[in-house]
Amino acid sequence: MAHQVPASAFSRKFGKIREDVYEAGVIEVTAHDRVVGAYISPKELERFNRLKSQEIRVLHASEIDDDLLGDIESAEYGVISK
Repeated sequence: MAHQVPASAFSRKFGKIREDVYEAGVIEVTAHDRVVGAYISPKELERFNRLKSQEIRVLHASEIDDDLLGDIESAEYGVISK
């Protein structure tokens, strides 16, 4: 489980939390017993951005325009597009 801190303590003790996040990786910020946000270390931010860049976008057939359809039709297996 990630380290949790109430929002009021997060703002009051930000200097300490800023240092603690390097060890914790993720610090969840709570309000009224629910997570309202998170503060993450630079290492976790890098990991998040790497994973985010690898997401696959799923399109409904109605969302495919003529340009994308043409690109799909002309694609060759194993060949990287230019």
